[in-house]
Amino acid sequence: MKPAIAVRDLTKRFGQVQALRNGQLTVGQGEIHALLGANGCGKSTLSKIVAGAYAPTSGSVSLDGEPISFSGPHEAEEAGIALFYQELSLIPKMSVESNIFLGREPRTKTGFVDRNKMRADTLELLKMFHAAVGDDIKPDARVADLTAGQRQIVEILKVYAKSPRIVIMDEATAALDGRQVEVFFEILRAKRDEGVSTIFISHRLDEVFEICDRVTVMRNGETVAETAVADTTQDEVVRMMVGDVRRAERRTEQKAVSAEPVFKVENLSGGRLKNVSLSVAPGEIVGLGGLQGQGQSTLLRTLFGAAPATAGTTHLEGKPVRVRKPSDAVKHRIAYVSGDRGADAALPGRSIFENLAAAVLISERRQLVRAGTLKPRLAEVASAFKTKYARLTDAIGTLSGGNQQKIFIARWLATNPRVILLDDPTKGIDLGAKADLFMLIRKLAEDGVAVLLYSSEESELLDNCDRIAVFNDGQVVTELAGPTMDSFHLTRAAYGDA
Repeated sequence: MKPAIAVRDLTKRFGQVQALRNGQLTVGQGEIHALLGANGCGKSTLSKIVAGAYAPTSGSVSLDGEPISFSGPHEAEEAGIALFYQELSLIPKMSVESNIFLGREPRTKTGFVDRNKMRADTLELLKMFHAAVGDDIKPDARVADLTAGQRQIVEILKVYAKSPRIVIMDEATAALDGRQVEVFFEILRAKRDEGVSTIFISHRLDEVFEICDRVTVMRNGETVAETAVADTTQDEVVRMMVGDVRRAERRTEQKAVSAEPVFKVENLSGGRLKNVSLSVAPGEIVGLGGLQGQGQSTLLRTLFGAAPATAGTTHLEGKPVRVRKPSDAVKHRIAYVSGDRGADAALPGRSIFENLAAAVLISERRQLVRAGTLKPRLAEVASAFKTKYARLTDAIGTLSGGNQQKIFIARWLATNPRVILLDDPTKGIDLGAKADLFMLIRKLAEDGVAVLLYSSEESELLDNCDRIAVFNDGQVVTELAGPTMDSFHLTRAAYGDA
């Protein structure tokens, strides 16, 4: 098969970060080619270089055998390459037709936008998905009024409106329902018959094996394998993605797990959560695994009352509790620590003391703050975490990210929590601070606190958790413990059927 596009020895650096070190990809004309790899493996960086959004540090890209170099996405589009962005690029307050043809509006002979042609062309494009959505999407409908799946469809049609011959679909099925995916695959097959090449990025291996001809696998910024889909299996692809299976070292000195859980959730739904059930026993750290955005953070925010639940029950030490807002959670001694310190944790511009005292004031319903009596208590908690600061009166912003996160965990330790919800708590902090934090988290668990931990880094879950509940599409699809606590089983569950 003649290559439509060939990528050779691509590298890309962002400052000191090496995002891509050895990118290789060959896609034939009229081929649907899967590009796979775990989060951060380099596949999105490679795709954006092909689409002209990034310039490579080194390496080459060839189109129909000829070397090419784009100064931006517009040049790539002129060459027939279009990218579906995982982060939707639609403008909510504009209409469907205006979004589809934004910057490429058809013009009359006098130079004005040809509204009639734009409407007719939009209707013709919408016919592609008619079998899935009927007439539910109107050309003049505001994008803000569409469902998530409908917006995804508009984004796909925006790509095909450019009449590309090479399309990069980065998680294009993420928000589509089953019928919409079926129709989308029919479109991909029809485009393949027309000679259009598709680079298909998905975290759903069942989709890859249904629609793709060949697969390229990346790991740690490098291309590690390429094979025909017919010549491999899903398990073999997972092994290519994870490399040597690294099993987490299990702690030899660990408390016996109690039969009665400290914290228990049954059939919790709300937002994108679907009947989530799990429990945490004394002395346990239960991890929330899976790809980013599959409901892990939503679960933690829902348990803390920061996101609404529509169904389900929560039990704390055997008794039912209702948490409708964060103040309810604090009353029940449920703590929440976010990795997004600026948005969810810090009181910017306020002192370290005020940031430490915030949870105590709410949990103890204090209306009068006696700093003289409260400061020694909070200073003791902060020092137990080896937090480095000069004075409690210093602004929180004077601390490093790791020391800020220690303050936010210490804030909750002062309330004697029974449950602590950790939402990617080590995001943006250095390795030394991470090690300190996980020592603290283990100590909390050993003291009987129920710990639920979500981390976007697989190694943090494997190294620090006793069990891992793996999420896919808002559901717990499997639970890993003991001999299954390794990269292979975690990746296979994360990339399995949604």
